[in-house]
Amino acid sequence: MGKVLVIDDDRSLCEMMVGLVRRLGHESEGRSTLSGGLERLQQEPVDLVFLDVNMPDGNGLEALARIRQLPDPPEVIIMTGYGTPDGAETAIVNGAWDYVEKPVSPRKIMLPLTRVFQYLDNARKAKKPAVALKQTGIVTNSPAMRHCLDLVAQAAAGDASVLITGETGTGKELFAQAIHENSLRSLGELVVVDCAGLPETLVESTLFGHRKGAFTGADRDQKGLVAQADNGTLFLDEIGELPLSIQKSFLRVLQEHRFRPVGGGAEKTSDFRLVAATNRNLEKMSDEGGFRKDLLYRINSTVITLPPLQERAEDIRDMAVFHVNRLCQRQGAGSKGLSPEYLDTLAAYSWPGNVRELVNVVERSLAVAVDESTLFAKHLPAHIRIRAIQASMQSAGPVQAPGTREAGGPPPVSNPAVPSSYKSMREEVLNEAEKAYLQDLMARTRGNIQEACRIADLGRTRLYGLLKKHNVSRMGWDLDDRPSS
Repeated sequence: MGKVLVIDDDRSLCEMMVGLVRRLGHESEGRSTLSGGLERLQQEPVDLVFLDVNMPDGNGLEALARIRQLPDPPEVIIMTGYGTPDGAETAIVNGAWDYVEKPVSPRKIMLPLTRVFQYLDNARKAKKPAVALKQTGIVTNSPAMRHCLDLVAQAAAGDASVLITGETGTGKELFAQAIHENSLRSLGELVVVDCAGLPETLVESTLFGHRKGAFTGADRDQKGLVAQADNGTLFLDEIGELPLSIQKSFLRVLQEHRFRPVGGGAEKTSDFRLVAATNRNLEKMSDEGGFRKDLLYRINSTVITLPPLQERAEDIRDMAVFHVNRLCQRQGAGSKGLSPEYLDTLAAYSWPGNVRELVNVVERSLAVAVDESTLFAKHLPAHIRIRAIQASMQSAGPVQAPGTREAGGPPPVSNPAVPSSYKSMREEVLNEAEKAYLQDLMARTRGNIQEACRIADLGRTRLYGLLKKHNVSRMGWDLDDRPSS
């Protein structure tokens, strides 16, 4: 016997479905509003939800993702009187069991309901004791990332190919490592191949190896990366960059686990598991002829899509603390604290470079802070501090200067306390932040230009130009403040 919740604003339909479910031997209750249904789900888990789309206080499809992210999520069958192909796609992508068009009948309800409870019964019988997932370097508490880790656990339990997608810097290699470390192949090697960095003329040799004399410079037999991954995991990073000429050859290797090194000789075998990653839309590429469809079908048995960092902002603080501690330990330095202002400034930034950019910024902060025990916002790059200032100005709204009229009255003709234009305000903020950064940089490097260029990632000419522009000495002093003679 299971528990079923019906959420539909049509009270007669809701009562009919509740009664039918009860006659089938399950517990059932109904709610006529979306908010009432969500509140009920927070109180006690249920096994199955029948969810209407167009509710008076919200959209069922939009609430689906929230329901599926509950600690003990139910299966959800979407019901709608206005079914569309896009609606069906949204429902399935967000985890719905089925998408049923109204009017509903007992027959339309009974079949998916029966299948849900068959599935749940089989899942409970097959469920193994929970095992802690090794997630080295993956720091998260966000619902979206917890869903990705659930997929890692599912993938690690099997041996099918996995495709990890997401923007550059979202941590695709870390997830590939997690799949490998939690799989039965963890005793084997994780072989990482950067497809974007492979010279096209050497791709085949790099992957499959070559025989001595196969080409100019081949002075000995060379084992390829596919052979190295035997009994382990082959991780093809940026697989969208794999040349079309190699894709056909690799498809056969993936199907047969047999390959022939460049230069001939007997075929060799390799029992590897494939994990691939890309920041490109492979489906679009395949439609345009840039990626083989048959290869795409082979590599996407399980797809894990990593969200950008700005969509999991709740993780930024924990990640900053984790990487500060990790880097301090690696460098043999004492641990450092992180001030609230430092963390707030990180949280205000959009992180277009994702996790990779965050790690680089933390590392740079440690280089600037040197022997200090606490990281402050001034240890961050200027562009990140500027963004935090701009965000605070936007959230605060326009500031009313003393002597101006109350809200609702006509605006003052001019206000000397406010910049004449956005451009001038932006230039003023940039100049202040740039000068503060230069003063801090030169003071901490004690005038060492080579070290300052390395930390700031600037050339000597550019650095000298900025110091001259802002009247900053090599020791970080403000030359504008020097006493007059």
